[in-house]
Formats: sequence, C-alpha cells, structure tokens
Amino acid sequence: MALPAQNLHEGRVLPNGAFEYLSRIASSLPSIQSFSKLAFGGAQVLLGSETQVPLGRSSGYSCPHPQLSCHNTSVVENTCCFNYPGGQMLQTQFWDTHPVTGPVDSWTVHGLWPDKCDGTYEANCDSSRAYGNISAILTSFNKTELVSYMRTYWKDYKGNDDDLWKHEWSKHGTCVSTLETKCFTDYTATEEVVDYFEKTIELFKKLPSYEWLASFDIVPSYTRTYDRRAIQEALSTHHGAPVTLGCRYGALQEIWYHYAVRGSLQSGMFVPELPDGMKSTCPQTGIRYLPKSHDRPGRPTGTTTTTGALPTGTGGAFEGRGILNVEMASGGEKGCIISKGTWYTGGRCATFKAEKKSRGDGSRNDDDDNERGFTLSSRRGKCGIAHSALVCGPGVSATRFTNKGGLLAVEGNTTFYAEEVPRHSVQEKVFTDERDQELGIRWKGV
Repeated sequence: MALPAQNLHEGRVLPNGAFEYLSRIASSLPSIQSFSKLAFGGAQVLLGSETQVPLGRSSGYSCPHPQLSCHNTSVVENTCCFNYPGGQMLQTQFWDTHPVTGPVDSWTVHGLWPDKCDGTYEANCDSSRAYGNISAILTSFNKTELVSYMRTYWKDYKGNDDDLWKHEWSKHGTCVSTLETKCFTDYTATEEVVDYFEKTIELFKKLPSYEWLASFDIVPSYTRTYDRRAIQEALSTHHGAPVTLGCRYGALQEIWYHYAVRGSLQSGMFVPELPDGMKSTCPQTGIRYLPKSHDRPGRPTGTTTTTGALPTGTGGAFEGRGILNVEMASGGEKGCIISKGTWYTGGRCATFKAEKKSRGDGSRNDDDDNERGFTLSSRRGKCGIAHSALVCGPGVSATRFTNKGGLLAVEGNTTFYAEEVPRHSVQEKVFTDERDQELGIRWKGV
C-alpha cells in the first residue's frame, strides 16, 4: 500500500527552539529540482539520507535513502523502512512519588509509543504477538544486563514490572510497523521484542531528565514550585525540541520526548520532533516537583507559592451507581458533581451510573485493570466532554472515562479545573483545560 505524503505543522505557533530544529530538517531535504527527478510509477520512493540502514541483528534487510517519518514528501510503500501509521515515537518517563518508584535521583521508563502524525494512535495491533513472558524472552537472547537495568529503571508503581513490560509491548510495541515479522529475514521468533526494549532503554539513557532539570536548578522540593516555561526550557534546551509535560494535581509526574525517525525503529535515526498535539497537562505556574521520599512531611509552611497536598486514599471502582465527590488540589473534599455535570457545594449530590466499555477502543491509559474504561450517565442523560467541559444530558456523546487510583480520568489525566469554587446555590462548570482551580473527581458507590 502506498502511503500518502504528509504536510505537517502548517499554521502552528512554534515553541522556543523549534525554528533551529526545523532548519535542520529543511537542510536534510532535497532541493526543488530534485523532486522533478522522482519517479512514482508504483516503485518505492524514498528521500533523505544516502545511508544504507540494516534492519535487525540478523536480517541483512536494508533501507536505502529512508525518509523521515511524518515528513515524507512522496509516497512510501515499504513500511519496514518507514514507520507508519505510527510515525512519531514518544519516549515517555515517570516520576512516581506516591508510592516511591525507582531511584530517588532518576526518572523511570514508562514506554516507547508510536503515535500517528496527527496525535492519535493505534493500540494492541497484533494479538498473536502479545507475549506475556518478556523477561524470559530477553534472557533467552542473553540480554541479562538489559533485564537487570530494566528492573531498576523500568518500574511498575504497583511492583509488577513484568506486567508493565508485557503491557507496553502488547499495546505499543506491536503497533510499530518496522517491527513486524515480515521485516526480518532469517527471522527468529520474538527477536522483535528484543529490538523494542533495547531501543527504549537506549533512548532513555540519552534522556537524563533528572540531571537536565537540575542543571537549571529545578530540583525536587516540598517548598519550591516552578513555572512550566522554566521546566520546558530546561528539557527542550538539552533535547533539541519541546516536550510534553504531565502533571497530577499540579505535581510534575510525566515527561514525553517526541521523535521522528529516519528509517526503522531498530537502526534508524531518531530526530527530536515537535509534539504531535497540545497534550501538556501542567499549569503555567506553581508546579510542584516532589521528592521521592518515604518520610513525607505534612503540608509545608513558607512555600514560595501556594501549593496543595495530593489527595490520599484509593477510592472505589467505577461500577453500578455512585456519586462523584470533588477533591480540591489544596486538600479535602468540597461538594460534588450534580446531574448536569456541574460542580455544586450547596445541596444534594446526584447519582450517576457507570457502565463498562468493551476492550480495544484505544485509550492512552496504561492501567491494565482499567483498559476497557466506562461511560457515565445521570438522570439527564449521557455524560461527556464537550468543548473541554463536563456535561450530561440529551444529545451528549458519551466520553470513555477511566479509573486512575480511584479518580475519574480522561485520556489518563485526573486533573480537572473550574473558574472558582462554587458557593451556596451557585454551580460551576468543570473543564479539562486549565482554569484557576484544580480539582479531582472521586467515585463513591451507593
């Protein structure tokens, strides 16, 4: 199948550092005169590097003149040399403080995700290769040092490292086109698994987030807070392109590094890339970067800016009927969500119904127990996110929600916002994009 040319980034406002990056991309593309010499006629058309790029450790398969994913200017037929449809690779990292996960002076690996060039993505692409014995596979290829490193830096916050690795491979690794078995000659069963995990760790070692932040005096603290612009500058300066920042209740928790790839995942060139959509979930100011410490103190005094304590407790499963309590980022419960989807503090809470969704509808949420997600409805009708606001009523298209630690989540994000805290009989709309008040929504079965 011939893949269409893509023209991205038109009309975007480019973040700091993006112009230098795009200049490098432009310099690697052929001149206008070169395009007149390209023949389509059903043949594979590849532009860019003159390098012959071998695929796999034993294959001998080569990719002459591979194009840069998400930047192809002509059709591409060979998806063993060109990542498609997942052309943008995201190396994602965690900073888990509750519970503390991984070394106290290092971020940990979340995964390596192939996004489409428009910010969407596929998931669980090949059930026949959803292997469940990742550590055994790697060990069978004599990758004991790799497994040992992963035991330290690719950690599951629940302590089930092998389950996390299985999940990342099955959900994301099977969607990398250049890792399909047809892309290997003299194929040895499961060898693509080794390539996926080796490349993920190779990238992670080149992205020392803790050190990069510290070099800009951004260090974990219970008393200091940081601006999003400062964090972005520290990371993009080293990485060479803007990153995606993920926060939970105003605390920094995830970093996504974006790449385009010239050639295959296995041996292609990874080029820092602009994020494929507006995905950062951190506020502009007052971001906490909490230490990894088992001796967590109470709420600090004398902080540089107003900061809040993270909610505690696990909450219940979103099943059957229940109410949606609102938790403030500054601590404590404050009212609930009523039947229209608005926040109310002055009266009776509404009852909602949670119904599980079928599997395979592509959420980014990486908790196996909640992969299916669920829908919510009140007496007014289905509930969903419309124009960034939570609404319930007739004609509303139901949103697929997930359960993350007992909190309501949309696309894996548990942080919601409102303009202000409602008083008495006043109702406030609840949003998924940034407003003055941060809040979480916790389920309580009835």
